[in-house]
Amino acid sequence: MELLIILTLLVIAAETTYLVAAQTVKLKHSKKQHMPIFVDTSVLIDGRIIAIAESGFITSTLFIPRTVVGELQFLADNADTEKRTRARHGLDIVKELQAMANVKVEIFNDGTKAEDGVDNQLLKLAKEYNGAVCTIDYNLNKVAQVEKIPVLNVNDLAKTLRMAYLPGEKIRLELTQKGNDQHQAVGHLADGTMVVVEHAKAQIGQTVEIEFIRALQTAAGKMMFARLVGGGDRDVIKKAAAQTKRAEVKAQLPAKILKSARRERAQPERVERPEPVAIPVPEIPKTQPETHSRAKSQTRAPREPRAPRDDTQPQQKPAPRKYNNRRRTPEDSLFELLDKQD
Repeated sequence: MELLIILTLLVIAAETTYLVAAQTVKLKHSKKQHMPIFVDTSVLIDGRIIAIAESGFITSTLFIPRTVVGELQFLADNADTEKRTRARHGLDIVKELQAMANVKVEIFNDGTKAEDGVDNQLLKLAKEYNGAVCTIDYNLNKVAQVEKIPVLNVNDLAKTLRMAYLPGEKIRLELTQKGNDQHQAVGHLADGTMVVVEHAKAQIGQTVEIEFIRALQTAAGKMMFARLVGGGDRDVIKKAAAQTKRAEVKAQLPAKILKSARRERAQPERVERPEPVAIPVPEIPKTQPETHSRAKSQTRAPREPRAPRDDTQPQQKPAPRKYNNRRRTPEDSLFELLDKQD
């Protein structure tokens, strides 16, 4: 019986210890999750805290010390135009934060003026209330790290979320698949970011050099666009554009028209030759010289009998007629023929 009672007490003690430990861990986690955040003057002047608060990443209460508001008021009354404008912008940021429904903002009354300075006052409040300091001041950030105070630096957050590659930078990337358009190819960076390369469909499966053009940030993620780098880009672009144009035209034509076009292309082309055209030739009147017609109309007298030929004497050839280097006419030919007959 005593042994049974001892075992029961041990079980109860173990359960109690477990419940106390679990409650302690829960309280620590709750305290860390709802750690107060003390906002610095530099963050209010910067203004990016508005976008962070709208995104819902700030779950703790934002405490704006009264000394910080007093410093903004002092700068707003300054004679320097630039400082005055920036301080008034910081006061407008405080008003916008208070108007937000998804973030809790409180003005912490720590006095109207910090005797040791606003930076030292923020560090003192963070230590006293186990909170964190939200700042973009480089020196305040270093001092808070030395004193082991949690720091929420907006610049570090922006640097972490910034794009790994900016427009104009060049890298070598493997193209793995085609994009939405006919000429696009898609590759992926080491962090999984999708890169769409224009006019690179022919290079799918290859590692090519690309140049980033622009980046697109959407709710679904980040996407980057690039183009090919190299001497053969123009030929590739022209070829891809021609293929895209042919595909678009082919998609718009009905199936019957395509079928008839293929049939006509298979048949040999018939070359139609033009029919010969008769060209009228003008009749040229046949004109004869007047002297020639007159020579035909005249009748010649009968010839006298020739004397017997004397073979003992050498024959003398008649002297050729001289025509005084003038242009030959049909009469000249006729006279030469008569001379030969004689």
